[in-house]
Amino acid sequence: MTTDPAGAALPANPWEKWGWAFASVWLFFLVFPIVAVAESAVPTWAKAAALLCIVGFAVANVLGYSQRHSTWLSLGAMLLLALATVPVIGIGVISFTPYLAILSALELPAPAWKWAVGFWAAVPLLSLLGIDGFPTYFFLMLWPIMIGGVMLRIFGEREHAAHEARRSYAVVAERERVARDVHDVLGHSLTALSVKAELAARLVDLDPERAKAELESIQATARQALAEVRATVGGLRAGNLEAELAAAPRVLADAGISTTVVGGIADTDPRHRTLLAWVLRESVTNVVRHARAHTVVIELGPHGITVTDDGTGCSGAEGNGLRGMRERVAGVGGTLHVSAAGPGTRVEVALP
Repeated sequence: MTTDPAGAALPANPWEKWGWAFASVWLFFLVFPIVAVAESAVPTWAKAAALLCIVGFAVANVLGYSQRHSTWLSLGAMLLLALATVPVIGIGVISFTPYLAILSALELPAPAWKWAVGFWAAVPLLSLLGIDGFPTYFFLMLWPIMIGGVMLRIFGEREHAAHEARRSYAVVAERERVARDVHDVLGHSLTALSVKAELAARLVDLDPERAKAELESIQATARQALAEVRATVGGLRAGNLEAELAAAPRVLADAGISTTVVGGIADTDPRHRTLLAWVLRESVTNVVRHARAHTVVIELGPHGITVTDDGTGCSGAEGNGLRGMRERVAGVGGTLHVSAAGPGTRVEVALP
């Protein structure tokens, strides 16, 4: 058994749980060697012994699909029991080969199952010898049955491989989500801490009381950032638009930037408020870090959000924060457009 990242068990192949039921259904076709035993011209004790071998063959076949028994051991027992019926049914022993081939195809590990199936598939060629009056090519009809077992194995492996691919993709997507969330949380919080620390340093001599208040604010921001990181890594944190709208003017004010808010939370689509909170947080962080702006205008509406500053404008390659914001917006079918707004920058998010 294997497990996925969440610890859920995954079957090694599609026959692990219900293979025994599959094997039991096909035991019906053992009626052919049983009829051959009944019609054979041998003593009664020989017929009884052959019938016991067939019963043992059936039991070994079913046990071969159980994870508590060795497939190789079951195949060995089945082969010996089948050969034991040769003195009674002769070339009719070939009728056992589909059971051996299908068990090999479905339960043996790779690449052993391919060699085993190839061997069993060659056995029906013995019917070409015309032994005991069997029609030429009669037992070659067993090949479609064996091919069916091979196709089941191939389809099972393809399905398992597809599941593994989906599982790997989910792991990568989750890692990217956590990385994006941690970046947004830490980027904003560390930027706020840096601005507050610089402000406190300037106020130490000029206004000690104000400097003390800023240092206390730094402590509170650091505690909040730690809690947010813990919650984000655990996948529990969601953006809060109301909180971000309240925090944005304070963070910008600490950096000497005035803020104008046009519209309110009631003007936004409730479906997208978590996303808008992340966009606002990242936009404010970028303004504080890079814009050297004096004013910022935040506009909220039913179809998105716009953040405009009068700073130095956007230049250079797109950073992780903007890239993460674009991925979030695209994930809900929206668009993000960054453009020049006079000397500054305009970040516009349009949502469906």
